[in-house]
Amino acid sequence: MLKLGEKIIIVNDRFEQNMPVGEYGYVIAYDRNNDSAFDYIIRVPNANRQYYVPASDVELEEVLLELEAERIGREALIDYALATHNAELFKRIMNGELEDETEEEAPREVQSREEFIRLVNLKAWI
Repeated sequence: MLKLGEKIIIVNDRFEQNMPVGEYGYVIAYDRNNDSAFDYIIRVPNANRQYYVPASDVELEEVLLELEAERIGREALIDYALATHNAELFKRIMNGELEDETEEEAPREVQSREEFIRLVNLKAWI
């Protein structure tokens, strides 16, 4: 759920209200009526209007910027793979198999039996 006053971007106009898609606005209220299809009331300063919108029609500006940064990074990797004739990298990117190697699972620490029993007793005591 979006917070009041958050900056949002209009990404869709599902109910064809002639909203300015791509423009920014601010959440000014929640529509708490259960019978309504709308979730928020937003204010669009450029249009000088307020709109009732469902949650699917708006997105946080930060989320859209993150998605755009990921898309640009992926396109840059594709351009690099094509420029260097790196077929393996290109195939990995196109198949979606490219993952961060830094996020590998850390090896688990092996505890001695005495250490395990001490931790269990400590947690049971708390």
